[in-house]
Amino acid sequence: MKKPTLRMFRAALCGLALAAAVPAAAQDADHPQDQKLKVALDVGFAPFAFKKPSGEVTGFAYDFATAIAEKLGRPGVEVVDVNYSAIFAGLFSKRYELIAAPTNITKERAEQMLFSEPYMPTGIGFLVEKGNTVSGPEDLKGKAITVNNGSVSDKWASDNEAKYGFTIQRYNKNADAVQAVMIGRAFANLADAPVSRYIATQTPHAEVPFVLSTGRNFGLAFRKDDVAFRNKIDEAIECLKQDGTLAAIHEKWFGVKPETESSATVAFPGYGAPDFEGYDPTEHKAVCN
Repeated sequence: MKKPTLRMFRAALCGLALAAAVPAAAQDADHPQDQKLKVALDVGFAPFAFKKPSGEVTGFAYDFATAIAEKLGRPGVEVVDVNYSAIFAGLFSKRYELIAAPTNITKERAEQMLFSEPYMPTGIGFLVEKGNTVSGPEDLKGKAITVNNGSVSDKWASDNEAKYGFTIQRYNKNADAVQAVMIGRAFANLADAPVSRYIATQTPHAEVPFVLSTGRNFGLAFRKDDVAFRNKIDEAIECLKQDGTLAAIHEKWFGVKPETESSATVAFPGYGAPDFEGYDPTEHKAVCN
């Protein structure tokens, strides 16, 4: 028998190391550490995600996802542009790792997917052409309103169409829904309040006379079986709240700092959205770099 040499011993050790590495890589195949974080955005939904004249994607959600990727040690963000009406189907079929487009945390959605901890409070903004007044949903009677197809505003409108007597126009991009109001095809656009307020600052003939309070928050969305990854992202969000990064991104895109006790600044205990399915109350302390 050939006597073992130092070279043979080293080769054997390398082989054992490679064999041990294969299962670890396989376990994280959905979230490869050496690749960009793949996220879903509804590009055109300003100020959360839209394109610069150069064609590059920018916006609050893009900056937020990029900051999370940095905390994870991932080399940037890969954006998958998806109409919101199809965004959940893409998550379930693993087209991307998470939904970074602003997504209201609701009971019905929490039964189908996991949520991160809340990162921004929201409501439904009623955007109209300047000069028109709205003091409540009752003022929509006999009028046409526009919504982004598949959004929470779409759900609210569907549930309340008969009650308040308005008609609904659905669009695959909220920018088109806003344009319909500006050219007189509809009376009001209903969208997430931060979006409506931002559009009003960018559109001289638009204003937001009424915001319907929902008590809801935005959260990042994950597949039900992706608990460990959701928890990892949660800790990254907590770090971004603690070091002021999330507040700085908020101020960049909305012109004001978030309120000190809002979900944009306060780190929540446990993992996920408290009081919703999928929440894990396990105490932990995020390790921030």
